[in-house]
Amino acid sequence: MLGGVEVKIASYNVENLFDMQREGTEYEEYIPNGEWGWNEEMYRTKLSHTAQVIAGIRADIIALQEIESETALKDLKAQINRQGFYYPYYAFAKTRNSAVNVALLSRYPIQSALKHPVNYSGNYRDILEAKIKINGTALRVFVNHWKSKSGPESERILCAKRLLTRLKELSSDESYILVGDFNSHFEEYKTFLKSRKLNDTEGITGINHILRTIDEEENPNTYLSLQKNNDALYNLWYELRPEKRWSHEFRGKGEGLDNIIIPHTLADNHGIEYVKGSFNRYDPDYLFYKGKVYRWQQSRRYPKQHLGEGYSDHLPIFATLRIN
Repeated sequence: MLGGVEVKIASYNVENLFDMQREGTEYEEYIPNGEWGWNEEMYRTKLSHTAQVIAGIRADIIALQEIESETALKDLKAQINRQGFYYPYYAFAKTRNSAVNVALLSRYPIQSALKHPVNYSGNYRDILEAKIKINGTALRVFVNHWKSKSGPESERILCAKRLLTRLKELSSDESYILVGDFNSHFEEYKTFLKSRKLNDTEGITGINHILRTIDEEENPNTYLSLQKNNDALYNLWYELRPEKRWSHEFRGKGEGLDNIIIPHTLADNHGIEYVKGSFNRYDPDYLFYKGKVYRWQQSRRYPKQHLGEGYSDHLPIFATLRIN
């Protein structure tokens, strides 16, 4: 292969992978052997379905969101292995009081793993930073799962500021990549403006303004922006046709809440490089049902019962990097 080894990196919000141990932080519908029917059979089915998707993506590194515990992650890892794909290495960030957490699976050695609390209230999921050694070259992967849109943008700005604080501590030539469920559309600065519930920040967003994926005139950064401005970040959703720029549906409308964002060091023709045009979402037919994303299914009648069908309310996304 010309130019060295290629590495596929992905991100997937698996939608509530809870184990069968009682922690006390579970959502009501995932209390083991509770009235909602979350039992060993449902757990094994959910593991199998999730592993099917991950094994299908065949990423070398995959960031995961909504994993309850290290137990659930290890069980998932074993199930992926049974389906023909093996991840020797993993990292997990357990946030105090959080029902679900972030994790990472890797086929390359993880040199170190840090978790960065957004604050110390326990109300925000920690950001996971994993330093991965790929053929002698280091890549830092930051796995995010920001506060949901049940709360205002000021909460996601806190997440963005914590991430940016860490990024500023890195050397200017550091190779890193930002991945995960940011609970922010890649053009959040446009989509949230008219929402009184969300826009409590006078139009300022975490993903676009704090992380600087747009310029001072609020134009989206491009791949070329990275080569002109070392502070710019580029959101890979712009690699796709507009009609495909979504990974999650809300009230019938597609949203790009899952993001992969790269800095100038992945576009400087040195070391680790983003392979232009390689970004996409993983969207085989089986992840859809009746034209909608085939999320994990529950009955409509309360208490809702797990049906053992479906996958997740998010589609995975992926990109390829090349180590020169």
